[in-house]
Amino acid sequence: MLRILIADDHPIVRRGLKQLLLQAHPSAIIEEVGEAESLVKKALQADWDVIVCDMNMPGRSGLEALEQIKQSKPALPVLIMSMYPEDQYALRALKSGASGYLRKETVDDELVGAIQTVLQGRKYITPSIAEKLADAYKADDSKLPHEHLSNREFEIFKLIAAGKSITDIGDQLSLSVSTVGTYRSRLMVKLNVQSNAELTRYALENKLI
Repeated sequence: MLRILIADDHPIVRRGLKQLLLQAHPSAIIEEVGEAESLVKKALQADWDVIVCDMNMPGRSGLEALEQIKQSKPALPVLIMSMYPEDQYALRALKSGASGYLRKETVDDELVGAIQTVLQGRKYITPSIAEKLADAYKADDSKLPHEHLSNREFEIFKLIAAGKSITDIGDQLSLSVSTVGTYRSRLMVKLNVQSNAELTRYALENKLI
């Protein structure tokens, strides 16, 4: 019997995905969680055939949860969903261990097929992602500064670039203000910028926001 775990902080999204999956797999056992801590706990406590996980959730991001799950269950397929375009997060998700990357605006059309693909032991990779993987392999030695950031650093970078305050970021990610401030200082060094304005300009120039 197919066992699927859905992780998303919006109940209406979880219900929609569950209905979609039950139409294709009426006998499937489908459970839901609303944040990353619960995802990791439930993922490790039970056996699942596949996990469908939103990238942006309260507390730790979906990518951080993915990395922790993969440490204990490396063979468990995890599909990452995001509202962000493929060129921003798809490669990062796949390198973190995801079995596929789905944009939320097209997830209704792709989810069932993606699950069928990963259950066969294959990656769900769209043609555009495949092209980006090939390009990344060729240009691995000429990475841009933001491509060297950790998943958490990249997440905070995008939030700062979008105009979020350190306090807002701390509240959203369940981090202390001082911790966010430390990340900000680290970003300034890694991206060779001196202010939030320069950081935002860097993000705009590289089409990251």
